[in-house]
This record gives sequence, C-alpha cells and structure tokens, in this order.
Amino acid sequence: MPPRSDDPRRDATGSRRGSSRGSEPREPGLGGISDARAYTPRGRTVREGGGAEQRRTPRSNRSGDPFRPALQVLDGGRAGRAGTREPVTDGARSGRRSTAAGGRAGVVRTVSSRPVREPFDDDDEDAPPPRRRSQPRRPAAQPRRPVRKPRRPPRLGDPRRRLRLGTVLALALFASIGVRLVYLQTVDTPAYADGGLPNRLAVVELPAPRGAILDRGGEPLAHSVEARYVFADPTRVKDRFATARLLSPLLGVPVSDLAEKMRKRTLPGTDTPLQFVYLARGVEIGTAKKIMALDLAGINVHRDERREVPGGDLAANLIGFVSQDMNGLEGLEAKYDDVLRGQAGKRTYEVGLGDLAAPIPGGYSRTTQPQPGSSLKLTVDRDLQFMTQRILAKQTAKVKGSVGAAVIIEVPSGEVLAQASQPTYDAANPTKVGSPADRDDAATTFVVDPGSIHKAITYGAALQEGVITPDTTFPVANTIVRGGVTFRDTHPADGRTMSIPGMLAYSSNVGTIEIAEKLGKDRLFDYQKRFGLGQATGEGMPGEAAGRLLPPDQWSGSAYGSVPIGHSVDATPLQMAAAYATIANNGTYVQPHLVKETIGADGKRSPAAAPTTRSVLSPANAAALRQMMEAVTTVDGPDGPATGLAAAVPGYRVAGKTGTGLRYDGGKQQPGEVGSFIGMAPAESPRYVVAVFVWSPGGGGGAVAAPAFREMMGFTLRHYRVPPSLTNKSPKFEVFPR
Repeated sequence: MPPRSDDPRRDATGSRRGSSRGSEPREPGLGGISDARAYTPRGRTVREGGGAEQRRTPRSNRSGDPFRPALQVLDGGRAGRAGTREPVTDGARSGRRSTAAGGRAGVVRTVSSRPVREPFDDDDEDAPPPRRRSQPRRPAAQPRRPVRKPRRPPRLGDPRRRLRLGTVLALALFASIGVRLVYLQTVDTPAYADGGLPNRLAVVELPAPRGAILDRGGEPLAHSVEARYVFADPTRVKDRFATARLLSPLLGVPVSDLAEKMRKRTLPGTDTPLQFVYLARGVEIGTAKKIMALDLAGINVHRDERREVPGGDLAANLIGFVSQDMNGLEGLEAKYDDVLRGQAGKRTYEVGLGDLAAPIPGGYSRTTQPQPGSSLKLTVDRDLQFMTQRILAKQTAKVKGSVGAAVIIEVPSGEVLAQASQPTYDAANPTKVGSPADRDDAATTFVVDPGSIHKAITYGAALQEGVITPDTTFPVANTIVRGGVTFRDTHPADGRTMSIPGMLAYSSNVGTIEIAEKLGKDRLFDYQKRFGLGQATGEGMPGEAAGRLLPPDQWSGSAYGSVPIGHSVDATPLQMAAAYATIANNGTYVQPHLVKETIGADGKRSPAAAPTTRSVLSPANAAALRQMMEAVTTVDGPDGPATGLAAAVPGYRVAGKTGTGLRYDGGKQQPGEVGSFIGMAPAESPRYVVAVFVWSPGGGGGAVAAPAFREMMGFTLRHYRVPPSLTNKSPKFEVFPR
C-alpha cells in the first residue's frame, strides 16, 4: 500500500480531496498549488498564523500546520518516510522536496551526477542559503551547522572622490600653464621678442632730398630730381656673377665690382647677414624699369634722387659737385654740405625668412622720416655768370695754355654777381675733365704776384696819410735802385715832372717807389691789411687761399722797391677785386660774399650773416683816387696811350688799373706772366667792380685782360640798365704838367 499522506487534503495517491480532477491520474511532480509552491523561491511559503511562538516550536511539532503537507516535496507522488531521505535518481526533477520528522526540508539537485542540497533557513527570509552537496542527512539530534554568509567583495573607491580629485588636478594644471603664459607675455616678452628679432629685420635708408643751389633770382643752378637707386639683398641673390653680367650694361659698373657688392657677408661685429647693399645711385627712372623687367632674385630698386646741373658748366667751378651718395665733394656743395644734405631717414621692419622676404603684417616696424636739406640762394646772377664765362673763354682762347679768372662785385653790397674760371668743366659729369686743376675756382685759389694793380693801394694809403694830394707832381727818373736791384719804367719819363694821374696812366714804377718811401713801410703794410690782403675774404668758397704779406721787419733792401709796386706780395684775384671795391664804395671795405640767404625745407628764409665792413679811406680821398685812376682808360697823348685804354667802355666813365705780375704755385714761381685789369664804373658813382686775370706760360695775358674787362663791364651795365655817363664826362688829365 502506498504510504499515508500527512496532508489531510491529499489522498494516498497525492491528489487533493474534493477536487473534480482528483480522480485523474497525475504525473508525479506536476499540478496543484502545492506543486507550484514547491517551486517558489527557497521552497517555502509564508506561514499563516504561526507567529513567534510557532517559530519557537520544535520542528517535530510543526506537522500540525494544515499547510505543511502542501509544502512537502513529493518524490514520484510518494510520501517520504519520516526521518529518512530517499535518494533521487539522475532522472529526478530538480527541486523536488523531501521531509523528515523533526528534520529540515531541503531540495536535492543532481548536477553532474553529484547530489547538491540547498538548505532552508526559516530564520533568514531574505538571504538565500548556500548550496550544499547532496549527502546523507544528519541525525536530528546533530546540532545545526552554521551557515556561512558569502564574503563581501572589497569596497571600491568612491567615484565622486575620484572625480573631485581629477577636477582639482586638471584645474591645477591649467592654472600653472596660465601663470606661465602670463609670465612669458608680461615679464619675458622683451627678451624673447628681441632674441630673434635681428635675424628678421630689414633696414632701408630713406635719403633726404638735398637742397638746391639757386641764383639771386631763384633760378636753379643745381638741384635734385627724382631717380632710383638699385640695391641687392645678398642673402637672396642666387648667382651673383650671372646677375652682375645682366646689370653691368645698364648701370655702367664693371661686373667684378657688382659681384663683389653682392657677396654674402655679415654686418661688422655681428653674426647678422647683410641684407642691403647699394649697387648704383641716381639711376634714371627708365633704366630702373628695365632692371625691374629682368626680375632678378634679390635685386630691387627704390626711390632716390639725382643731382642735376641745368647749366652744365655754368658756375661749375663755384657750385662743385656731389658723389653718388649725394655728399658734397667740391665747391659750394662741399662747403655747405651739412646745410644742403639734410638728415636721412630710415625704415626698419620685420620680414619673413627665406623666399618670403616681405614685411610681416603687424610685425615690428619703425620709420624715421627724412629731413630735407635747406637750399642756398646765391648772390650770383646766372645770366651775368653765363656772359662772364663766355667772354673769359673767348679771350683766354687767344693765349695758348692760359688760365683765366673773372670776378664781378656789386657796390656797395659786396655781393659777388659773377665769378668765372677758365678752363671749366661740366658739373653734371665731373669725371670727364682734362685735369683736376680745371675744377678749381681760379678767383680764390689762383695766387698771383699782383704787380701794378697793387699801386692803387699804395696811392690810396698816401692820399689818406697826406703824403700826396691829387695835385702832387715831382720829377720821375727812368730807373731807381733799391737793395742792388734796378727798377725801370715801361714808359720812361726822362726825369720830367709827372702828375699823380700821369704816374697811374703810365704805371710808373719809379714814381710809386718814391711815394712809398715817403709813406713808410709800416704804414704801407697797415693799409695792405686794411684793404684785405694777407687773409682770406671768407667769401664762402672752400679752399680759399689767404695770400701772403711781407712784414716790415722782414723787408730787405730790394723790398722797398718791390713791395710798393706789387711784387713780394701774394694775393688772389678776389682779394684784389675786394680792394678795388673798397675804393668804389667811398673807402669802406665790404667783405665779398656769395650766399645771400638760406631757405629751409619749410620755406623759412634765413639771411646770411652780415658781411664784415671797415673804413679804409675817407670818401673824399676815395673819390679823388677814383678820378685819378680814370686817366688809365682815357689818356691818349703824344707819349702814347695809357696802359688801360683798351678797357674803356663807350658811354661810361671807367676807373681802373692794369697790372703785370707773376704766378706762384705751391710757393714756386711759374713761368710766364699774369696780365690783369681791375676797374669800376660808372667812375663818378661806381655800381660794379670787374676784375680780370689771365696767366699764360708764354706771356701775353695783359693783351687780353683789358678787352675782356671792357666786354664784361659793358654787358653788366646794360644788363642792370645803368644810365651812361653822357652829361658827366671824364676830366682831362695832364701827365707832364709844365
């Protein structure tokens, strides 16, 4: 018989009583709530009505629970024997339950043919019991084995703490980077910025426009015009020799010179490569365009200026010339170079390296604007200068190998209206000249022994000191001996009595020496200095010679004869012209000068310093001397014409003096002689003084000096529209009064 079931609601076959389906045969382990509860988690249900007291009841007394049979796990539909555990075969369903009196219910599983038992823990409703291997049930009296709870895994770090730590580290990193950037941008900026700056800098000079040289009417004698300069960057030139061969025909510079300029090198005292070098200055704009059309690497052009002399040789010996760098080399260009040149500017900027040698936008850039030079306004009249040069060239051409000088001074201002030299040169092309001496200004560098033109100084001093008067006469011998030297007259008087105008007309050496002896050497020496001899005039020309006077304590016996007639005296044509201008200016010496005013770049005019003046003769004595000197250009008696008759200007009264002297070069007397004539007109009220000097190795200068004076003075008077002396004729002079 099948075992009796403990569940009163089930029969021996395991079916529940009162069920319509209880009579149907059932497959073991299926159907019914009990079967469903047998598969609830941990194989148990909620106890009903048990309470704490029931939980304290021994397991053997819990069979009275009406739901207990339903919690029993049936094995194949058969009730297990109390206190025993039946083995479950491999085919038994996992999860079947078996019970034992007073024992603990459990589930026996077969896993890999090994029985495993899951204990039930009535006291622990939440935690699942650990699985146990299937083994024989211990006796009921055996104490319960403690259930081990699974070990908790080690507690991991708090993610929020890790997040906070990472945030702090990131902020600290960015803060340190920010501080460093601020430090670099504020504290170390100059050091880092300047560290590599020299390697990126390009410097371009901005030339200052040079001031012009103008004549008294504002017409340019020399001025600057726009041009181009050609420069090279040696660091970018690919083949300097090939480049030089292309540029040489256009610039007129030898290939070797251009190639040397384009050679790579560094700035003196540094490791910085040279990136700028001039190849040519003052290049015409058309030529510069041809160079740019070649598109040569490292070659470029920039705005420049070129000195232009419109008149070519007009006043060339006065003006001088400049170098390609616009530096004055000779003449007024050299004397006033600091005024004319101005102050050059400079542009310094950052450029890219390599082939990108272009200004860096926003990079370092500094520009110093050039300051244009001032202009010089001269006292020279370009029209008068032109005619003076033309006349001098024509007259000197008559004497082979001659050198000529001419000066025209305005009375009473002392302004030099014309100053010519022969030979001359083209100031626009100064290298094409026969001799460097041709570039000299003869009026200030031509040192001569003035000869008889010095006699006007001797007679003027004698008048002023009362040694003679305009009416003085005395016998004049043909010769006179002083210091063993015999001095003769070219127009012998044969012991006849001569007047002072007659002595001037025939240039008597003997009569002049006798007057000088009465004057005395000390007073004569003093008047030489008053008339401006022995010192440079300060006209404005560079290299002006000072001349030389023989001090009285150095006079030899012959000096008493040579000094009064203009020998043993060194002077320049300009000094002698200034002495005669003193006579023309009523006895007042006025320093001759060339510069009238300076005109700044802003148009501001600054007059030149006032010339030095001093009184030498009284106006009456100066007028008397001028009248006596008119005999030189008017006397034409039975004893022959006066020495200066060829210098007479028709329609005007002219007072002057001829001279024949010697030339000295480097302190040595040169062969030949110097012929000269200095005069003033109109003699009654002189307006202009003209001095002409002609030296020739073979002589004959005197034959052309007087005619040259006549032409120059005549043009000057007509040019300035001076009325002729028609109603005021020259007096009649008696050379040998009875």
